Amino acid sequence: MNERRLIPAVAVAGAVVLGLTALSACSASDAADHRSGDKLNVVASFYPMQFLAERIGGSHVSVSTLTKPGVEPHDLELSPRQIGGLSDADYILYLKGIQPAVDDAIKLSEAKHAVDVAKLTTLEDHGTEAGGEEHAHEHEGEEAGADPHIWLDPVKYAEVAKGVGKSLEKTDPDHAADYRKNTDTLVDELGALDTAYAKGLKSTSTKTFITTHSAFGYLAERYGLTQEGIAGIDPEAEPSPARISALHTIAEKKKVTTVFFETLASDKTAKTVARDTGLRTDVLDPLEGITGKSKGDDYIEVMKSNLAALQKALGEK
Repeated sequence: MNERRLIPAVAVAGAVVLGLTALSACSASDAADHRSGDKLNVVASFYPMQFLAERIGGSHVSVSTLTKPGVEPHDLELSPRQIGGLSDADYILYLKGIQPAVDDAIKLSEAKHAVDVAKLTTLEDHGTEAGGEEHAHEHEGEEAGADPHIWLDPVKYAEVAKGVGKSLEKTDPDHAADYRKNTDTLVDELGALDTAYAKGLKSTSTKTFITTHSAFGYLAERYGLTQEGIAGIDPEAEPSPARISALHTIAEKKKVTTVFFETLASDKTAKTVARDTGLRTDVLDPLEGITGKSKGDDYIEVMKSNLAALQKALGEK
């Protein structure tokens, strides 16, 4: 695991103090201007939260994100200014359990309107293997844990969207009708995406896929697939030799054709496994950020690209 994820809470607390001190040094006009006119000042932790805030908030919100495009969200380090800005936000949208630095900073900042979307749905335990009839296996000492990648299941993401919409209505009741309308529109789009996945993955030659990042447990479970992760939930965890050997056997037995890697992390491990097993590689985007390498400009487009990649890899009939 990357050492940056093991920053002790005391370090974050120190950064919070520095951030709050920096804010107090700002002029009164700077502090009073945080709403960007009449818009709600919304801070999103990373892209899936940003997408929800922008689509549901519409013209009534000004959204900024703590995770810049191209930055691996799990490894995020916050500056004192970013941490201090949390206290100045009208509304914060984040997902507890995926970015420790954000979780600690929000807790210590005592922000009044911070919404943890993990509380808007039910998190499940997924290890390196997920989906099919059994979805909480453990391999080589790796413990299954609460999987935060809920946005990769359109149904769960729609559930979260409804909760976000209701919370925005309460935070900014003057525009409640618009938030409700925008939420309904987004939920309909996610429903159509769910239908496309269900139909597109119903009849395939195999149901098993291999990926470097075990981010697709919810998606696999939703559509009757089995995700075999080279590593676990942590995208930078190194797989053991025993796990690599097991993947060779799985690939042959389950007629796997492709090893998937993601856009924000190295493809070295995927290429190594693919070379050793005679498989091809392709991108399956966990949608933790949109960059120039993303196959689409937003969540909906990238999810459609992911569906096409899965259909190709699994052998759509």
